[in-house]
Amino acid sequence: MAHNPERLSRLRSVMGEQGIDVLYVRELSNISWATGFERVFDDEPAHALVVSARNCVLHTDSRYFDAMKSAAADTDIEVDNSRMAHSAVLAKVSDCIDGDTVRVGIEDSMPLAEYRALQRTFEGRAIDLVELSGFVEELRQVKDESEITAMRKAQSITDAAFANIIAFMKPGMTEREVQLQLDRYMYEGGAEGLAFGTIVATGAHAASPHAIPGETKLAFGDAVVMDFGARYAGYCSDMTRTVFVGEPSDEVRRAYGAIRRANEECEAMLRAGLSGADVHQHAEAVLEEEGFGGAMGHSLGHSVGIDIHEAPNLSPRNPKALCAGNVVTVEPGIYLTGKFGMRLEDYGVVCDTSYEVFTQSTHEMIIIS
Repeated sequence: MAHNPERLSRLRSVMGEQGIDVLYVRELSNISWATGFERVFDDEPAHALVVSARNCVLHTDSRYFDAMKSAAADTDIEVDNSRMAHSAVLAKVSDCIDGDTVRVGIEDSMPLAEYRALQRTFEGRAIDLVELSGFVEELRQVKDESEITAMRKAQSITDAAFANIIAFMKPGMTEREVQLQLDRYMYEGGAEGLAFGTIVATGAHAASPHAIPGETKLAFGDAVVMDFGARYAGYCSDMTRTVFVGEPSDEVRRAYGAIRRANEECEAMLRAGLSGADVHQHAEAVLEEEGFGGAMGHSLGHSVGIDIHEAPNLSPRNPKALCAGNVVTVEPGIYLTGKFGMRLEDYGVVCDTSYEVFTQSTHEMIIIS
């Protein structure tokens, strides 16, 4: 990922439409998207991006300054490591705005303590703090080519790790052993990090969709859920595969056939213009027809990008139409408490008339012996 000036142009355009004079960005993912800087941010919220029609200032500290200054070369982003509060930099930019009252947009995810500090900074001044919900996040929903390229690469690393892990797995191994090896394969394959904590769950433990890997051993008759993803150039991949230790029961085979059908039919129908609810409801209908109605429990999918969970979602609560350029997962699952769980997840990009899947790993049933 590299700096794309079009992103700041889009940001400023929406600011103008909504009457925002200065935008104060503190969410790391939003700063990363707006700047396009790669390999300069970690998990520490040490930065603030201040954007106006004339200025774009990234305020940081000495730990990050050199890397950010290098990344900002040949851009109009000013990197500032002045030893002052972020709010002081915001005040400096705001003071350059003409008008009786300056409207400063702030993210509604801001901690209350920081919000109170801003109020104190601007007390008695003609500053109107405007809370914004999803302001930058909405712009991030449609991915550009550089983002899609990064996610394709992240997924190729993830697919390769899956091919390696199914050759590695044996009955008697623990979930934790499989998790550690799967993570190792992703790092060795070129991942700069993990997209999220890898899930490996076997047997009845897999009936918990976000189970934490532990010392439970893979046993004959188990379905083993593996949900994992790599991070590459700042972007995430996300896939789930369920494999089987020894010959599965008839019920397990029927369940796997149901989630495979739901996955493949939903991927075949996905296109711009359908709502997230449309696609989710189709998956639910398939599972109902196959005798597993009500066994999924979660939404069919979510968007992926810089964050592992972004909008839009393939959810019964999302009536909005999907757009070309949305990158979403399709992950139907069946979870039967005390018995087993399974999920089959791909991800890819929504197109005008289709859905282009990034994930290349097979949907065929894989049996570990």
